[in-house]
Amino acid sequence: MKNLFCLLALISIHITFAQNLLSEKPAFTRQDTLRGSITPEREWWDLTYYHLDIKVDPDDKFISGKNTIQYKVLKNQSVMQIDLQPPMKLSKAVQNGKELEIKNDGNAHFIKLSENQEIGEVKSLEVFYEGHPKEAIRAPWDGGISWKKDANGNHFIASSCQGLGASVWWPCKDHMYDEVDSMLISVNVPSKLLDVSNGRLRKVEQIGDTKTYSWFVGNPINNYGVNINIGNYVHFSEVYEGMAGNLDMDYYVLKDNLEKAKKHFKDAPKMMKAFEYWFGQYPFYKDGYKLVEVPYLGMEHQSSVTYGNQFKNGYLGNDLSGTGWGLKFDFIIIHESGHEWFANNITTKDVADMWVHEGFTAYSENLFLDYYYGKEASAEYVIGTRRNIENERPVISYYDVNSAGPIDMYYKASNMLHTLRQLIEDDEKWRKILRKINVTFYHQTVNSKQIEDFLSNETGIDLTEFFNQYLRTTKIPTLEYEINKRELKYRWTNIVDKFDMPIQININEKEQWLFPKAEWKTLMLDDKINSFNVDADFYVYTKKI
Repeated sequence: MKNLFCLLALISIHITFAQNLLSEKPAFTRQDTLRGSITPEREWWDLTYYHLDIKVDPDDKFISGKNTIQYKVLKNQSVMQIDLQPPMKLSKAVQNGKELEIKNDGNAHFIKLSENQEIGEVKSLEVFYEGHPKEAIRAPWDGGISWKKDANGNHFIASSCQGLGASVWWPCKDHMYDEVDSMLISVNVPSKLLDVSNGRLRKVEQIGDTKTYSWFVGNPINNYGVNINIGNYVHFSEVYEGMAGNLDMDYYVLKDNLEKAKKHFKDAPKMMKAFEYWFGQYPFYKDGYKLVEVPYLGMEHQSSVTYGNQFKNGYLGNDLSGTGWGLKFDFIIIHESGHEWFANNITTKDVADMWVHEGFTAYSENLFLDYYYGKEASAEYVIGTRRNIENERPVISYYDVNSAGPIDMYYKASNMLHTLRQLIEDDEKWRKILRKINVTFYHQTVNSKQIEDFLSNETGIDLTEFFNQYLRTTKIPTLEYEINKRELKYRWTNIVDKFDMPIQININEKEQWLFPKAEWKTLMLDDKINSFNVDADFYVYTKKI
């Protein structure tokens, strides 16, 4: 069990909170609430635009600059919450040339606005900051800035901050419910280095012995999806003929890895083809798609997916399913790019519901295999990933305290979705549902209930107790059965109230459906029952009495 735990900790590339590994409710703090809830100082204003304008000093591991925050007033209020985590310091806030009062409360900074904030007005203010941001020791698990050097002694720097929060390195409204509509990211670095951030490169300015790279994001973006990647990069690209026309696909890697990358990154257009088939058009044609080498494993930064899988198939050369199918693709390219649909296009308002990001994206690994190797291969893979499930805590975590779910939001949730596919009994209908969900919630922030209700409506099945069972408890439905010659007795146990999911079985080598409930039911056959098994595509346990 300890070895399994180590593997699970390794593959949980986005979970940063130790309390998420505990079965008991953690003792949350005021800071957890300030970070994780929609406070009165957040709810009265709607983000419309950021201009993050910073200088990165690699030698001193220092970041300084400002963020211009444009917003629309929704309610009359005079105090704004901006988040920035120590040791970074918010030095000044200015609106229309007037410096404003700031009251600090840990990671939250409350700015007293002197002007009237009239409903419907669009206003802006500048916040200035500087400091040595938290250094990521085991990125991306603990988050922060990775200050590394490449094999040639050049600085190799990258941000990763999911869970910990974007406010670990830049000041912002650090809550996922409100995504900024567009953003300009200007990063000043030494001339021999290059910064790659989200969106499209607008301009490069030479300033003495430094250069400023300005990247524009034309789509809504969540805070943790914003990134800086700084190194001695080389660039190559291709144009993918996709559902919405030509899509620019750009690749940035260290010079020594160029030839390896040109060969290995062929998985990227393959990914795009498979996922546009299953999920619909790539959500960020305006901003393009980039794959950027970084000194850590990787992350789903929007339109700037980061990569550190050592140009190997699988997960650092390992198959997480134990079936062999996981070695047919580069895990980081496929998984992190899958997040462009689930996490970046559809973003949960609260990290407690992050199964929507991770469950669908872990399931996308399976669908990639389905597209290229067939349904049987994909089923073997997703069933194989069940060995990574712990069932120590419910998949959905605690709301309003910035508490992400446990590791089971990956492969327990993906196996739940695989089970749902069986209930639908129509793969084309399932594909249309997956495509429609990305249209219905295009560039939106959502909660789990919205996704659950959508799936119930589109499938025509009341999935209330199905989701309650798999997402809100650690119980795995168990089919108890007893065989007596021609008689089969069966029932569900270890279930929530009113759970009655049908299940496909094989009796005497013939497939059929059973409709168990909590009460015993009986099935009489014409012949003696010589063989009985449950379809492995259903994520359930069985127990013979």
